[in-house]
Amino acid sequence: MVDIALDPNMYYASMSTAQTLYKAGELGFGYVELSPNEEFHFWQRYPKADDEFVRGLNKAQKDSGVAVRTLNPVFNWSCVDEQERRAQVRNWRRLLELADQIGVREIVSEFSGDPNTPLQCEHQWYRSIEELAPVFEKYGIRLDMEPHPYDFVERHDDAYRIVRGTNLEWIGYEFCCPHVFHLSDGAGDVERMIEVCAPKLREVHVADALNHKANDGNRYIVNPPGVDARVHQHSEIGKGEVPFDRVFESLRRVGFDGVFSVCVFGWHEVADEVNRRMLERLHQEFPD
Repeated sequence: MVDIALDPNMYYASMSTAQTLYKAGELGFGYVELSPNEEFHFWQRYPKADDEFVRGLNKAQKDSGVAVRTLNPVFNWSCVDEQERRAQVRNWRRLLELADQIGVREIVSEFSGDPNTPLQCEHQWYRSIEELAPVFEKYGIRLDMEPHPYDFVERHDDAYRIVRGTNLEWIGYEFCCPHVFHLSDGAGDVERMIEVCAPKLREVHVADALNHKANDGNRYIVNPPGVDARVHQHSEIGKGEVPFDRVFESLRRVGFDGVFSVCVFGWHEVADEVNRRMLERLHQEFPD
């Protein structure tokens, strides 16, 4: 049976982290995945949560009936600058301590780094894993990795090989639907990708996106042409070109029983309606 979590990104601007748990419960979710926000953990920054924050979040979990299922931090632990890499490892150590205090036993994260220095970043990522492995194992926390656009590794097959190369049972894989076309260089061969990663697949991010490689590549335009950037969306199912019927059928075929994270971004004015529809679709595809 799958767990369906809400990424409350669209609510961070209007409510505290603890309040987003009550919002998730109001919408019908039993879990949240806390993505980067300034109150807790923010991109590349040392986590700002203190004991008071932890007490408030734990109270919200108890009172709302909504559990923090996963965290989704982004720390540049693959940075080729060694001083910066060590600082990011320090950020990780603190985040793992906080995760333990709020009862989280699974974390989803990105490789980070720079696609222009992939080999050096891969070396740094493995070094960070070696340093942090005792901490993950001390707390009994699992890690699920996703290749993100503009990480040092952006393609599905390469990323899965890197994960497998750790030879650590507690490191798994996360398949990100809104990144499907970056993962596959526009091919969108979701059946093959899901089959490849099935042995370590523990989470799926659910949102839609356009294929930036389709036709002449002008689904959206970035200026100047050829700029070193990545563009994608996190839209409601049906607002993009991700083949969700094939995604869900493939997940059922491999027996997926992990976490779905609903991660639609950028539609704050209709967030409640969108998230309810997303939850309903997942319940239809994966009934209890």
